[in-house]
Amino acid sequence: MKTIPDQIADIKETLPDLTPTPPGLKVQASSHDLKARLDWGEPGLTIIDVRDFESFNKSRITGAVPMPMDELVERAKSSLEPIRDIYIYGETDEQTAEAANLLRAAGFRRVAELKGGISAWKVIEGPIDGAVEHGNPGPDAYNVFARLEHHAKAQKIHK
Repeated sequence: MKTIPDQIADIKETLPDLTPTPPGLKVQASSHDLKARLDWGEPGLTIIDVRDFESFNKSRITGAVPMPMDELVERAKSSLEPIRDIYIYGETDEQTAEAANLLRAAGFRRVAELKGGISAWKVIEGPIDGAVEHGNPGPDAYNVFARLEHHAKAQKIHK
């Protein structure tokens, strides 16, 4: 006669697996692949932007960390585990592939190249951060007096 734990195990094997699982990591990932993982709410990944700091500051995938090509391996080794899921993108698919290969050669085993980079991400309306995306406030943005004065003038025009 089987023990109760064995009986339970047998019953579990006959049941369908209804537990949803997040999409897996692909060597070459689309924006949809990354967005599906983020929509799943899975925090176990890192998004790396290998473009220069100026491009990163202008526009980037929300949550991406800057690691320019010349610092990539050193910064990744100092801050990431080699088994971490990494999505990486650059200015072009060629730069992305080069960066991914550098990480793989450095021992990172789970690296996905985000095909189309930030342009493809914008096409699917993925969340974006940066000065270009949210506007550069300009010199009078924090000048309360100037803003009130502008508001008062606008109110007079509309009356």
